[in-house]
Amino acid sequence: MTQHHNHDHTCECGHTEESVDLARRRVLAGVAAAGAAGAATVAGTSLQAATDEAKAAYADPENPGLPQVDMDISPGRTALVVTDPQIDFLSEDGVTWGVVGESVTEQGTVDNIERLFIAAKAAGMPVFISPHYYYPHDHKWQFEGTLEKTMHAIGMFDRLGPLNLDNFEGSGADWMPQYKKYIEDGETIVCSPHKVYSPAQNDLNLQLRKRGIDKVILAGMSANLCTQAHLYEMLELGYEVAVVRDATAGAKVPEGDGYLAAIINFRMVANGVWWTDDAVKRISNSA
Repeated sequence: MTQHHNHDHTCECGHTEESVDLARRRVLAGVAAAGAAGAATVAGTSLQAATDEAKAAYADPENPGLPQVDMDISPGRTALVVTDPQIDFLSEDGVTWGVVGESVTEQGTVDNIERLFIAAKAAGMPVFISPHYYYPHDHKWQFEGTLEKTMHAIGMFDRLGPLNLDNFEGSGADWMPQYKKYIEDGETIVCSPHKVYSPAQNDLNLQLRKRGIDKVILAGMSANLCTQAHLYEMLELGYEVAVVRDATAGAKVPEGDGYLAAIINFRMVANGVWWTDDAVKRISNSA
């Protein structure tokens, strides 16, 4: 069984196993009512039918009210950036699957991210990972936002320390297994961890600028949180950014559909909103 938390009875972050389990149960219980109907729909139809149904539900308007812009790929100036391609977000074994699983399944997110890795590597396009990790000292913050509190309570992305990889392999903070051959190929740039949502506190901007990158193809998790925050921050820093809409996904909770919220905002601010099929074709043609 995959181990997600580096807790014994009481960990350095101050949580007991019982408190972590209770927090996880509360998160899952809070979404049970909202997710039951959707889960039943997915279970009662084929995966392709569910995907087609989701595409229709989140389809772009037939008559857009806003100007339609796009981004071209410029070889040497364009990179693929993937946020949080980690087990806790994308695996059935992850601590958030109860809230993001339906959206991840509908969008085909896991496989679509891999398709982007394959296309970028084949085209020689630089790939950057902006991961999320929490260390024991992060659990001593004196105030948190709603989802920060949730992530800390359920042990999401937990590691024993920045230089400690004990219990990391296969934990919720680890990469999805199918991505490891792309991320750990000696060429992919793995940035320092972002701690809330955006790359404001990590070295993604520095790493991109030092490579002469000013255009970004953005994918990863999760849509209305880290992915959207990376989009906003990078736009403010002067990058052109195209988001790959089905290579991300969002939580569905009683408070709302995070994926829908993100798609609306992507349409309003991104330089391009692409499907994975289109992104792969564009990347391949840029080689």
